[in-house]
Amino acid sequence: MGRHEWYTGNRRWRLTALLGVGVAALALVITLINTLPGGGSTAGTSRDGDKVHGTPATPPEHPEPYVGWGFTHTQYSADQGSGAATDRVEQLLAKDAGLPQVQALMGWGADNPEPVKGHYDFGAMDRRIDFIRRSGGTPVVTLCCSPDWMKGGRAGVDNTDWSRAALETAPTPDHYQDFADLAATVAKRYPDVRHFIVWNEFKGFWNNAKGRWDYEGYTTMYNLVYQALKKVDKDIMVGGPYLVMDSVDPRDPKASTALKGPWGAMDQRVLDAFGYWNKHRAGADFVVVDGSSYTNDDELLPDEFAATDKLTAVGEWVRQQTRDLPLWWAEYYVEPSDGNDERRGWSEAHRLAVHATGMIAMVKGGADSGFYWNPEEKTGPDCPGCLWTPTDASGGGRGLPMYDLVSRFGQAFPPGTRYETVSVAPDDVPNVRVLADSKKILVVNTLDRAISAQVDGKRFDMRAYVVKWLDR
Repeated sequence: MGRHEWYTGNRRWRLTALLGVGVAALALVITLINTLPGGGSTAGTSRDGDKVHGTPATPPEHPEPYVGWGFTHTQYSADQGSGAATDRVEQLLAKDAGLPQVQALMGWGADNPEPVKGHYDFGAMDRRIDFIRRSGGTPVVTLCCSPDWMKGGRAGVDNTDWSRAALETAPTPDHYQDFADLAATVAKRYPDVRHFIVWNEFKGFWNNAKGRWDYEGYTTMYNLVYQALKKVDKDIMVGGPYLVMDSVDPRDPKASTALKGPWGAMDQRVLDAFGYWNKHRAGADFVVVDGSSYTNDDELLPDEFAATDKLTAVGEWVRQQTRDLPLWWAEYYVEPSDGNDERRGWSEAHRLAVHATGMIAMVKGGADSGFYWNPEEKTGPDCPGCLWTPTDASGGGRGLPMYDLVSRFGQAFPPGTRYETVSVAPDDVPNVRVLADSKKILVVNTLDRAISAQVDGKRFDMRAYVVKWLDR
């Protein structure tokens, strides 16, 4: 989750000695001008951050509080690379026009948007938004993370600390309003962005002294951001709290006694944080959570497929608490990662089957929007779980099986879908997962062997871990 690096290459100049002296003097003057009295270079920044960028797409006059199923851009994406490869991804996405695409404000491909107070650098963010526009996507912005000067660091274009610890530090309370003002600037710059998520996973909002989440601090900042965005446009859709819905072993002292199942038990500290935000929020157009089907100890209880029932249970609980606010899953994981935060242990077929089962589980819990965290690689042929091949070479940018699943799921089951129950042969019930409406049926074989299944009165063969679509 480090900075998206920039490589400008070497530049050679052939200058006379006299001209060299003049250039050096001019550079010194520019440096002095672009350095504020309190320190911190403003070189390359602009004071008009709220100026509308580019040619915004035409958003709906009255946006809905849901966007459907899509994905999140991470550090490497298709906004950079070979022209042929990036064009290929744009065309791939354009076929699924409207597919939601999420971009963070700072980090995960975006640079420091405000390195000095009132001085903006939206270059990388502009490029990502332009890509979303060209590919026909529905843009969503996650308002995280914050410039260094808002969290005790140094101001200046060369002083951004891109370490994970620094990136995941929250603004200090005296800068909550500054962050809200930055959010409003972003909303003005990209008027076609109609959906904003406030912060990410409570990063930096942990109270060490009390051994719990600093939900008071987060909620205070959330409310200021919510109010600032609504002042820009009352129709902007805003949601939070983007808590990680952690689960633990039921015997853990932190385990909830109210929200538990064969998959484990929720961490009560998370439920407490959610409850405080829900009670004290200034408002919300949708509610956002994230989480995994496995426990904090990477246990898949009782197995990788049944563990996805957690996503259903959490969704039902959240909807009950919020009186049925539209539910978004900002991130969702069904495959534990290794020590390098990579997921390479499963075959692609296994990964797709469990992932499809997880998406079905989220729908059954009441979700109508969710975003796949795209683990895109910068280079190389090996990209497990990615949506498309890396775009560094001209042959890259080709759709992968996970893209087919995510995009097809979004097309088949958009928000407002009226789901139907279909018949499944009794002996197939333990082995398949099914989601259906009046037109489509999604069937997943959860076994590592071929089966013959009967669904909706039709019998058909299924390979091991296959994800199958049926027309009705």
